[in-house]
Amino acid sequence: MDAEQARQVDSVLRRFGIPGVVAPENPENLTGPWRVFDQANPESRKDVTADALAALAALVPTSTPDPAPKRQSGPTRGFVLPPKNDD
Repeated sequence: MDAEQARQVDSVLRRFGIPGVVAPENPENLTGPWRVFDQANPESRKDVTADALAALAALVPTSTPDPAPKRQSGPTRGFVLPPKNDD
């Protein structure tokens, strides 16, 4: 991911409380690819991008449920049959 995508991923991870530090793979190249790491220290950090994205995917529903049927507030189609007159 690039720097802009990294900013968005970082925001979403924080919003959902998913741990991870979004940083460039190479700390000296801010225009290169970015990843999610377990800590900020470049010497001892571990790439956890796949785990972070999987945790996020588990929180997001895969499909939206069908909405409740809307109640009709206006007239409906149909037939009105007058009562049978037995005279």
